[in-house]
Amino acid sequence: MITLKEAKNYLRVDYDEDDRLIQNLLLTAKNLVMDVGRMDEDAFARNEDTVRTAMLFALGYLYENRSNPDYQKLTLNLRSILFAQREGVM
Repeated sequence: MITLKEAKNYLRVDYDEDDRLIQNLLLTAKNLVMDVGRMDEDAFARNEDTVRTAMLFALGYLYENRSNPDYQKLTLNLRSILFAQREGVM
């Protein structure tokens, strides 16, 4: 859904040394969004715009706070972004 090039542009990274880290963080962001959003692959694809926003938010947070992330804070923010898309909430 989000390419490495898009992720690096969002993070304003113009060097290649962190490519592997960014790819791993993209996968982590996807898994977090799916878990917090209570989404399967179909729901994930159906809500592309919101999911992209949530993934980029998670990616930015994880990249900037990679030495000491606060997962509770991240999860609460993702819940706010994904509230309307969360399966089984409403």
